[in-house]
Amino acid sequence: MAITFPLALPTVTGIRSIEWAPRSVVGLNASPFTGQQQVYAWPGQWWEATVTLPPMKDAAAGEWAAFFLALNSREGTFLLGDSVRKTRLGSVTGTLTVGAGATANSTTLPIAGATGTFALGDWLQVGTGSASRLHRVVQVNSSTSVDVFPRLRSAYASGTAITVASPKGLFRLSALPSWAYDERKVCAGLTFNAVEALS
Repeated sequence: MAITFPLALPTVTGIRSIEWAPRSVVGLNASPFTGQQQVYAWPGQWWEATVTLPPMKDAAAGEWAAFFLALNSREGTFLLGDSVRKTRLGSVTGTLTVGAGATANSTTLPIAGATGTFALGDWLQVGTGSASRLHRVVQVNSSTSVDVFPRLRSAYASGTAITVASPKGLFRLSALPSWAYDERKVCAGLTFNAVEALS
């Protein structure tokens, strides 16, 4: 049976730590005479993450090794979310979907089916499977509109599912990680880098 992407993270261990790195393509030109600046904000925005796993014995390490090898470096994709804030802090409830008028490269995400509001910093997932996109709330406009990072990847179709419980996005490895064992046959310090999978 062929490997089907995206893969889910192995559940044999949790995540020891995760470092999120938001990336934006913004240029700046400063006059050498006056210091006046011109800023060029391009639509490129994405997530990168550095994930460190806890020390583990060989059986658990074997599952992680199989996961990395199945991804074949940057070829395959997997779903990744924040291991710290898995649930929203805001009061929003309901069956959330994308509302009408979502525009590609906009920061504003229209929302339908919601009551209550998001809190700043809440994560949300737009779409499912290989169409999963991970966003973070940077401004709450109303129960039907929030501004998010990164910008909308496309003109999300009205009715597309929005997930607020354990939201995830689509990522790929930056490179195959290495791992090592100590004298106790424990794999410690296994870290991998991921970048959001963009198409």
